[in-house]
Amino acid sequence: MALLINAECTACDACEPVCPNDAISVGDPIYVINALACTECVGAEDEPQCKLVCPADCIVQNPDFVESPEELQAKYDALH
Repeated sequence: MALLINAECTACDACEPVCPNDAISVGDPIYVINALACTECVGAEDEPQCKLVCPADCIVQNPDFVESPEELQAKYDALH
């Protein structure tokens, strides 16, 4: 699954620089995650780095993008 940022986002900018796929960008009014580029850090890290640094705990699973670990790895490989 890709991740998404919910309305609890404080736009602190902690998540954007740690994303290995540049999937996080400034939105209006909160940050957004491009589900087509989000691999939940599969291929780069052991766990989603954005979730680790988010002080508002507002990054959650996106139910519209259900993907297996193998699919996330393939997406990461295609992006890099």
